[in-house]
This record gives sequence, C-alpha cells and structure tokens, in this order.
Amino acid sequence: MDRLPLPFDPQPAGRGLLRLAGGLLHLVRLGALMAVLSLSVSSYRRQDTRQAVMHQLVRATLPLLSWFLVLSALVSLVLIRIVVATAASYGLSQYAIEVLVRTLVLELIPLYAALFVALRHAMPDAQQVRALLARRRPVATAPDAPDALAAVALALFPRALASGLAVLLLAGLAGVTALVLAYLTVYGFSPWGLPAYTHAVGGIFSPAVGLIFALKTGLFALAVAVVPLAAAARPDAAGRFRRQSDMASFARLFSALLLIEVGSLLGNYA
Repeated sequence: MDRLPLPFDPQPAGRGLLRLAGGLLHLVRLGALMAVLSLSVSSYRRQDTRQAVMHQLVRATLPLLSWFLVLSALVSLVLIRIVVATAASYGLSQYAIEVLVRTLVLELIPLYAALFVALRHAMPDAQQVRALLARRRPVATAPDAPDALAAVALALFPRALASGLAVLLLAGLAGVTALVLAYLTVYGFSPWGLPAYTHAVGGIFSPAVGLIFALKTGLFALAVAVVPLAAAARPDAAGRFRRQSDMASFARLFSALLLIEVGSLLGNYA
C-alpha cells in the first residue's frame, strides 16, 4: 500500500530547529564569555586591550550622547506634561510623581536607551564585523569549538563592552534628566519641594524595585552588547559570512529585550 504524502517535509523544519538551537547555544556561550571577560581584572592588564576598549567606548557614546539627551529630554517633557495635566484634571496630583517615575524612569528610559544604542551603534558595528570576517580566509576549526569561540570573544570584547557601557551611561543620564524635568514641572525652580520630591522618589525605589531595575538595565546592556555580535560572528548554513538582514537582526534583539522587559514587569507588579 502506498503511503500518503506528508503535508510538509519535516527535514527542512528539523534542520531549522537544530540551527535555531545551535544559534541560541552560541549566543549563550558567547554572552557568558563576554560577561566573564568584562568582570575579569586580567582582561584590562594589556595596554592594547585598554586602548581598544577606550576607543570603542568613545565611538559608542560620543556620537550618540547629544542627540540622545535632546530627544530623551523632549520625550520626557512631553510625557511629564501629559501625566501632570491628566492627574490634575482628575484631582490625583499626589500620584503624578509615582506614575512618572514608574513608567518613565523604571520602564521606558532603559528600553529606549537600549534600542537607541542598538540601532545607532551595535547593529551597524555588527555588520562591519561580519564584513571583516567575510574577507578572511575560512579556517578548519568549527566556529563553535571552545578555542575558536574564546578567540572570537576576546576579539569582540572591546566592541561588546563599549555597547553595554553605552546603554548604561545613556540610561543613567536620561533617568537623571527625566527626574530633574519632573521636579521642575511639578515644583518649578523652588527648592522647598525637594524634601517631598526626594521622599516620594525614594519610596518608589524600594530594595526589590531597585534590584529589579538594576538587573533589567544590566541585562538590556548585555543583550545589546552580545546579540548583534553573536549573530555576526556565526556563519550561515554554507559556512559564509554574508550580510544579514537588518530586520532579522533587529527582530532577534527586540525579542530578547521584550523577554527581559516582561520578566521585570512580572517581578515588579505580579
């Protein structure tokens, strides 16, 4: 008896799942190596490594700093005015500061900073890395071999560290800017509202909320630093380093950021 034809061929789907699992394993291993290198003192002992880190940090932050601060200040000011006016119209002005800090500083600014660094620096930098790898001769060592992966992590370490530090720096500066703008919007230039304002903000940043905020921002920085470079350093099915789709790279990174954001929301409000 003849077998009924299958509605789809399972072999391409199986190969796709295996490649997806291999990509996730490659990402986790490379991210772990980057984290170990960034926390190891021996990584900064060499003069050329320190110079490379400083050079990449300047490249990652200086061209973005002015534009990011201007845009974040404008967006923060618009949101602050909307929240303050809405709370005043409903007679809930006492909750305006808490709503602003929780939505703007805790949730929106870290995500905005991560996306800004990713789109303006990390993803274009990853495409440059992939172009450099495409011009090299292929080697016999498998790309996921421990020695090859360690060599890749060491070579990409300055770029990854610079992207992660850029996210932390821009998120911190934007958060401070938003807090200052919120105070000026609510209290004006009077110093008499400072005790009440600092008490309200300090009450929001409980130990649990502060820990979740620090972990989320750090994971955002790690994702921006590692996900684009890990995809750039992994060859395709043919073993080549051809240019990748920008939309596919952004989808991978945005998925990682979204998972981190959902986890932080569950930790804060579940």
